[in-house]
Amino acid sequence: MPSQPTLYPMTNAELLAALDQLQLILIAVSTGGPRIETENARYVTLLREVGDELRGRNIPNPIPFRTLWDWYARWSKDDLPSYRSRRTFVGDMIGPLTDTIRTGVDNTFEPTGWARIDRGVLGARDRLATANSEEDFQTVGLLCREALISLGQEVWRAERHPSLDGVAPSDTDAKRRLEAYIAVELASGVNEQARKHARAALDLAVSLQHRRTASFRDAAMCYEGTASIVRLIAIVEGRRDPPQ
Repeated sequence: MPSQPTLYPMTNAELLAALDQLQLILIAVSTGGPRIETENARYVTLLREVGDELRGRNIPNPIPFRTLWDWYARWSKDDLPSYRSRRTFVGDMIGPLTDTIRTGVDNTFEPTGWARIDRGVLGARDRLATANSEEDFQTVGLLCREALISLGQEVWRAERHPSLDGVAPSDTDAKRRLEAYIAVELASGVNEQARKHARAALDLAVSLQHRRTASFRDAAMCYEGTASIVRLIAIVEGRRDPPQ
């Protein structure tokens, strides 16, 4: 009986190395490096191998350019006029995937348009991707805390969202502000599951921020809880609505 094919032919290290090579090729040919003709065959082969691996892991491939000529057509547009803009574009395209593979945490986060909140969540995501010490893990918690404080300041209104325990929340009391917001904005019965999810995500993020002996798991769960509550409230506020 023939042996079953290996589910993941590449190790994480091999997949990360292949993604790094793809990133280097995309940047090099678009910033005055080697000509497309000399790199295209290697790029196409490497992209196919990475694509097969990602499909085996049920991970979407973020690289849409089947050939370097497709990439040339994209970088020739007016919105990528400089070498720096092309490097940033490629990094933003591949970076979240490499972070996810490196940490085991889905680090994709679509910005909400709330600048301070997005900076906090994205900062926590980036720190989590490179964290390797207790101090780094604590920093992830601090960045998540700041993002939740900013979120509470953005959406909470005293006249509309009375605190659940009657104590007026301070400017930095994210937990009271967001609990009050959730209680009002997700009050109807049809929102019961969303309300439970929002409260659970908030409790997770808040509780983990205060652990002084932080581990990677603590930091990863804190990030997930924070990103989840930000995503959910962005939906409630209409920031994920399709354009009219």
